[in-house]
Amino acid sequence: MTDSNLPRRTLLRYGAYGAGASALAAAAASWDRLTAADIPGRDDGSLVVATLGSAFDPAAVDALTEGFHRLHPDIPLRVNAVQAVDWSDFFAKILTQIAAGAAPDLVYVATEGVQLFARRLGVPLDRWVRRDAAELRSYFADVHPSLVESMMYEGSLYQLPMEFNAADMYLNKQVLKRAGAGFPPADWSRDDFTALLREMKRAGDAHFTPYFWTNRLWGGVVPWLFANGTNLLKESKAPGGSWLWDTFYPAADRHGRGGGFRWTTPQATADRVEEAYDYLASLVQEDLCTRPEGGNGSNLVGVFSTGRVGVTPAGGFWAGGLQLAGMQAADYDVQYFPRWRTQRHQFGAAGYALLRTSKKQDAAWEFIKYAVRQDTMTRLFRSNQTTPARRSMLNAARYAGSGPAHWQVFYDTLDRFPDTGPIPAPPQVAEVTDVLLKYTGTALASPRAVRPALRRMQGDLEKAMEREV
Repeated sequence: MTDSNLPRRTLLRYGAYGAGASALAAAAASWDRLTAADIPGRDDGSLVVATLGSAFDPAAVDALTEGFHRLHPDIPLRVNAVQAVDWSDFFAKILTQIAAGAAPDLVYVATEGVQLFARRLGVPLDRWVRRDAAELRSYFADVHPSLVESMMYEGSLYQLPMEFNAADMYLNKQVLKRAGAGFPPADWSRDDFTALLREMKRAGDAHFTPYFWTNRLWGGVVPWLFANGTNLLKESKAPGGSWLWDTFYPAADRHGRGGGFRWTTPQATADRVEEAYDYLASLVQEDLCTRPEGGNGSNLVGVFSTGRVGVTPAGGFWAGGLQLAGMQAADYDVQYFPRWRTQRHQFGAAGYALLRTSKKQDAAWEFIKYAVRQDTMTRLFRSNQTTPARRSMLNAARYAGSGPAHWQVFYDTLDRFPDTGPIPAPPQVAEVTDVLLKYTGTALASPRAVRPALRRMQGDLEKAMEREV
């Protein structure tokens, strides 16, 4: 279910926030040569919305289009599902469309592309949000401020989040029962997690893996960095944003908010980063988890549903995936990621970015507003293959069929841990991701490989962050 060749609907929501940034740098290199003057008019005059693969079920897209037409009969709409193997391929194809004079007006962009698009192609939404503040109050009241802040860049808002997925921990209840282990409490520690893996290992056979994780920006090593109170890049917040926070959020919710995240100085050789890698290396050496190069997640749903994997990090998207694989709601459950120095979680989100090349920006804004309405999102997110950004959409009825029993964890991750934040995705995200994946594999490939691999990672990260996108 995480195979990179699956369509976007599966790719994005089955753990691919961060799975495909590898070619973004090459794609971004052509942006300097493109301006609005390069873009001729479109053939049919439609407002064009680009999504990666099958963003939604065809019936949902039809409902989306018909509903928008009823509301705005003067704005023809076309939703293009761009077939691509991953986010990097998708972005490259968008740039090809721009160069060919067929640029979309709106592009569905996940966290790893937010700052890249904002820096090079995006239009800030500030003036429209200010103008239509009264109309948007119900939306912001229903959406956690952490999700909104993740879509800001240097004080401006570039997207309205529609969905997100935090890295929580899924547990196979069949495996727990086999090991004679109970379901962990919400505040379980890293040591509790290790002890549970050992219990699972003792009760399993040679084909059993207690902990499965994949080597990617979302859900790989980064959750452990967050739990250990650190990050791959030094994290801070841009100034500004008070225009938004003061307008839509009460004082308690806007405390500590800024104008978006900044990820700057690489810190791969920091003590806490090395500690996180040493911990994962110890799990590999005890055969408690896979090496990151041991699998890309393409068979994860199958091995988890049949009891050959006990624990894996995933977000709300997996509830739908496990249901499609035949798992019953009682067969698995979800808990917060374990506590180390902190219990900070990471997430990825997604929403529509408006391109500077669009000549229909006011119409595009009307679509963005329409897309984040509760009735619209209810039609789009009918199954549990993502976590809706609107809090009100998460309820017992939604998870009655698929589970898990602790479905509240998905949104409560944001509420319980207010420092939970997005994966580190600066405008140089493509090269940063490549470096992270390369040296994570090297660091965990053999004993005593962590420190030299992190030193080389630090050097390559410094080079990557010095380059202009």
